[in-house]
Amino acid sequence: MLLACSRFIFLVAFFASALVLGASLYLEYGPGLTPCLLCLVQRYLLQAFCFVNLIAFVHAPRFIGVLGYSFLAMLLALAGLASATQQVLSQRLSAEQLMICQPDLAHLWNNLSLSELFTSIYRGTEACAQIQWTLFNLSIPELSMLAFAGLAALSLFQWVRYFLPGKKPRPATRSSTSY
Repeated sequence: MLLACSRFIFLVAFFASALVLGASLYLEYGPGLTPCLLCLVQRYLLQAFCFVNLIAFVHAPRFIGVLGYSFLAMLLALAGLASATQQVLSQRLSAEQLMICQPDLAHLWNNLSLSELFTSIYRGTEACAQIQWTLFNLSIPELSMLAFAGLAALSLFQWVRYFLPGKKPRPATRSSTSY
């Protein structure tokens, strides 16, 4: 029963992340909001989270596989949470403290080392500091923080459920009937 429940949680996490991804794509192509670098990083992390949960649902792994997929999904959700938090913090900064002009992600990817790329992206730009749209007085990065926190909680739930006392699965045994 524990495995069936884990597959259901992977499916719920997939649908939740697909819903958030659909909302982000709608905001880009519907009202025409242009995503900044941190928004693109969050979108790529969300796509990877969605893909990991879909693969985990289709694969239907055993207990170690459930923990592996959950750990990978939790890392992706926590990285998205960190990037959304950085964007919220950049919205709180003044314009003098931000990088005013920064090239696009493709140019940064081709011309910088990996450590310089991450430093440059997480420093933020003026575009990342603008609040373009709100819902219930929450900006898009704040909503993204909530979404990533919920997705990380779903992945963490898989781990907590496995390590609760009395919930450990019994090893599979052969039946007493012979074929």
